[in-house]
Amino acid sequence: MARNTLAAASIVLLSLCAFTAPAQANTTATILIQTAPPPPRYEAVPPPRRSMVWVPGHWEWRGRHHVWIDGHWIKARPGYRYHAPTWVEQGGRWHMRPGGWDRDHDGVPNRYDPTPDGRPMPPRPYGDRDRDGVPDYRDRDRDGDGISNRNDPTPDGRGRPRGDRDRDGVPNRYDRDRDGDGVPNRRDHQPGNPYRN
Repeated sequence: MARNTLAAASIVLLSLCAFTAPAQANTTATILIQTAPPPPRYEAVPPPRRSMVWVPGHWEWRGRHHVWIDGHWIKARPGYRYHAPTWVEQGGRWHMRPGGWDRDHDGVPNRYDPTPDGRPMPPRPYGDRDRDGVPDYRDRDRDGDGISNRNDPTPDGRGRPRGDRDRDGVPNRYDRDRDGDGVPNRRDHQPGNPYRN
């Protein structure tokens, strides 16, 4: 009897493992391009439909060129406002900010909004240094200079990288002229001042 119960329990457990839902990851990629999108095309907006929202046509980047995506209807979400996809320029490069739903009508889609229900913005840890609508804690380029945080020596945009004051590629501890003013450190009265003393 115990063997039959054990066998039945193991069959049930194995069948549950076979039918578990796979984990889904929510990933987004920002593609920076140097080509501005063409001007929007004119399209006649159809008459309003009940419980539907019109998403205007827009340009998308597909591989090596822009492709026009026609406008279309999507199902409305009560209490939300839809923001259409837009192209944003940062430092001579362009990226598309995808459209999305916004519950508190502040212009920031809920997926980027640290306060999607309209509460006051929390202090600094949730700031938006480059003012692109993506909070710093989710932004892959916090200072908006076009260099991802992972590869940026100064991801917060606070000037020069630590340890190389004159940006000559030689760390300060090995640099004979830390401030790059042409006066060696041993003769420089202010080795941290880039102006000649």
